[in-house]
Amino acid sequence: MKLIFAIINNDDSHAVQSALTKNGFQATKLASSGGFLMAGNTTFMIASEDDKLDEIIEIIKEHSHKRQQFVPNSSAFGQSSYTSFPVEVTVGGATVFVTNIERFEKV
Repeated sequence: MKLIFAIINNDDSHAVQSALTKNGFQATKLASSGGFLMAGNTTFMIASEDDKLDEIIEIIKEHSHKRQQFVPNSSAFGQSSYTSFPVEVTVGGATVFVTNIERFEKV
């Protein structure tokens, strides 16, 4: 078995959760935030049989979209004491980690 940690932009989390549920996968959803932009994310924890791993990752890819967003230049460097011109950055998509599960129980 595998444990998937999928970090997804909040804008895409509902679509990902709905698609996972529709395809019969259960996920635990955690609120999280990114370090660079301090933006809200959702982290999904999904236990999966090895042969379902590619299907789950494909669902995540299909429903997590990258997009361009303008942010204040100072927030990109952690300095908010002055105003500067906004910088365009890419946000969204998904970051996925897969680990082995040594033991799994539902009690």
